[in-house]
Amino acid sequence: MANQVMMSDVLLDYVRKVSLREDEVLGRLRAETAGLPGGSVLPVQAEEGQFLEFLVRLTGARQVLEIGTYTGYSTLCLARGLPSEGRVVTCDITAKWPQVGEPYWQEAGVADRIDVRIGEARDVLADLLDEADAGPESFDIVFIDADKTGYPAYYEAVLPLVRGGGLIVLDNTLFFGRVADDAVQDPDTVAVRELNAALHSDDRVDLAMLTTADGVTLLRKR
Repeated sequence: MANQVMMSDVLLDYVRKVSLREDEVLGRLRAETAGLPGGSVLPVQAEEGQFLEFLVRLTGARQVLEIGTYTGYSTLCLARGLPSEGRVVTCDITAKWPQVGEPYWQEAGVADRIDVRIGEARDVLADLLDEADAGPESFDIVFIDADKTGYPAYYEAVLPLVRGGGLIVLDNTLFFGRVADDAVQDPDTVAVRELNAALHSDDRVDLAMLTTADGVTLLRKR
């Protein structure tokens, strides 16, 4: 049985050549984002965005929730996986970043599937529980990619919103490899490390951590 393959630049280039299907609209959004503050680290990798779209299509999701929009690259990927009547509710703390992505959503023909909420994620999630077209167990997939110190609270807040059998996707769960180094004790790393440990014994969900990108954890609500 082989061990984990180390992902060199050469091997990553190969994977992208034979697997990645980032089109021109996504490519231009990525290029514009790269010139913005945080643009080289905050967006999901292109192959992770493709994976998110794949998950939406695979599960037949119709209602998707995203915590952390930034410029909306992952939002666009999620929306493109939905049927025409599907919806992505995406939330961010500031309006200026989602506004970067809106023209690209329009160009891709999925802007009508995207519902942007601006505000603290905890407040947005609390409001969704009370909405007639949202509410408990209404979302098929939740993607969490926001401030890391908020991850434990976001996870607990989204669990009631996800249907039984639904999927929660957590990004950056390896956090640059820092989670494996106990000497690293900054608040972001500690929050991700502690959530990873808690999820391992959480019998409310089935669990799989993928070593792709910066660590992607898949959770299926039981």
